[in-house]
Amino acid sequence: MKRLLLLATISLTACTSAQQDGLARDAAKQAVRPVLAERFPGIPLEPATDCIIDNANAQEILALAADSVTGPTASTAEIVTRIVSRPETIQCLATEGLPVLLGRL
Repeated sequence: MKRLLLLATISLTACTSAQQDGLARDAAKQAVRPVLAERFPGIPLEPATDCIIDNANAQEILALAADSVTGPTASTAEIVTRIVSRPETIQCLATEGLPVLLGRL
């Protein structure tokens, strides 16, 4: 586990800011998906995950990215729930996730 964290740290230092952001966002998505699947069964995971990541601040992204290494924790669920509760996230879910959900019916 320590090797993985060290490798991730070394990899991030060799990247540009935009690349670091992209890597962190991709890692954060890995921590968000299981929380969504457990807490919001039936929600379209990809659009919902995108809405959450797009409405997370930098600190939340980094915390979620770190959780992707160790696996989701109670803290991960708290962060996701806090982001889901924001008006901007709710709006995103309504415009991006709801059509996907309705298309399944």
